[in-house]
Amino acid sequence: MKKYNDKKGKNQVLAQFSEAYVSQEMQERIAQCGDWLRFITDWEGGKYRLEAANFCKWRFCPMCAWRKKRRDAQRISVLMSYIAAELGKSFIFVTFTAPNVKRDKLAEEIAKYNHAFNRLMKRKEILRMNSGYIRKLEVTYNKKRDDYHPHFHVVFAVNRTYFHGGTYVKQQVWLDLWRDVMGDDSITQVDVRAVKRRGDSKGLAQSFDVDEFAKYASKDADYLQSALVFEGFYTALKGRQQITYSGAFSAANKKYKADELIDYIKTDKTAYYWELMYTWSGGEYREKERRPLDAADKIFLGRRGIDTEVVE
Repeated sequence: MKKYNDKKGKNQVLAQFSEAYVSQEMQERIAQCGDWLRFITDWEGGKYRLEAANFCKWRFCPMCAWRKKRRDAQRISVLMSYIAAELGKSFIFVTFTAPNVKRDKLAEEIAKYNHAFNRLMKRKEILRMNSGYIRKLEVTYNKKRDDYHPHFHVVFAVNRTYFHGGTYVKQQVWLDLWRDVMGDDSITQVDVRAVKRRGDSKGLAQSFDVDEFAKYASKDADYLQSALVFEGFYTALKGRQQITYSGAFSAANKKYKADELIDYIKTDKTAYYWELMYTWSGGEYREKERRPLDAADKIFLGRRGIDTEVVE
C-alpha cells in the first residue's frame, strides 16, 4: 500500500490548493478521493488487483493521475502491438523541447507548441515517414530557476524499412525542422530513438516499452510544491487536451474503445482468493475487512479491473 499511501497523502495537500478553482462539491470529492479501496488478492497476498474505489477523477488529483498513467500505458502498448502485428509498422519516439518559460508565459508557450507541431506534420520529410502518431504533452517545473518546461513526447508509426530506406529522417533534420516551425534557433536538441520491443515479437500485449512516453502530463512532486506553482500548472493546463491520437493510432484507438483489441491485452491468470477492504485512517490505509471469494466471485477473473478499464 506504499504507493497508495503516498498518493492519498499528496491528495490532502491538493485539496487545500484546489479551493480557489473548483466548487465546494468538487472540493469535497477531491478531499474524499480514495477514502476506501477494495481489492482482490491471491492467497499469499503477493498480487493485488483494484476492484472498486471512490475516486474523484479530477485531472490534477495525484491518485487519479497515477491511475490514468497506468491506463494510458496499457492502452498505448496495446495500440502499438496491434499496429505492429496487423499493419507491419515499427515505431520511433521523439521528444520536442524548447527553452523554459516563466509562469505567465506557460499557456502561451503551449499554444505555440501546438501550432508549431501542426506545421511540422505538413513538412514533406514528415509526411513521407508518418503513418500516425500519439502525442503527449508534459510540463515540468524547475524550482531553482522558478520556470516551467513544456515539451511533447511523440510516438510515430513508421514502415519497418524506415531505418534503412528512403524515408529516414536524420536527427539533425528533426532539429532543423523543429527550430524552423518554432521560430527559435536557440533550441538545442530533439531526442529521437527507436521504441524497444519487450518479450516476444508476435505483437502480443505489453510487448512495447512505453513507460517513458506514458508518464504524467504534470508530476505531483512539481505542482504541489506551493499554491503559486500549482496556479501556474492549473491555469496553463485546465481544459487542454494532453494526449492526441492521429492516423493509424486514431483508427486503432476506436477499436480499443469498442473492445475489439481484447486479444492484445495481457491475460490475468492469477488465482484470486481474498477480497480486501481498505480505508484511510490516521494518515494511512488500514485493512478494514477481509473475506474469501466464493465460487460466484470468480467472475472477477474474466473482468478487467478498475486499473485497466478505460475511464475518460
